[in-house]
Amino acid sequence: MSDLIVLQKRVAEFRDARDWRQFHTPKDLSMAIAIEAAELMECFLWKSKEQVDEDINSNKLAEINEEISDILILLLNLTNILGIDIIKIANQKLDLNGEKYPIDKAKGNAKKYTELAKE
Repeated sequence: MSDLIVLQKRVAEFRDARDWRQFHTPKDLSMAIAIEAAELMECFLWKSKEQVDEDINSNKLAEINEEISDILILLLNLTNILGIDIIKIANQKLDLNGEKYPIDKAKGNAKKYTELAKE
């Protein structure tokens, strides 16, 4: 069993021990993910690359880690509630992105796949 599946089960056990499943609707979990993502973005808002590098090498990294963890835990709760195999869908998305972004066209640039298709 993968580490991610083990973690997903641990997240579900944590939630269920506290009787929180009743609050974990897809709507609320998706909104919570967006809120936590915004909190992660706030860690970097208005900062130069040098300031971000300094934060990463200081006590700010703990805050960044917490926000990333919140997002992951909420995402695992959402996929659990929806009965989604997170590993399967991530692999499917990578396969699809491989088609959209072939190495010979996408390597070294940030063009969207619609722009790459025109080349």
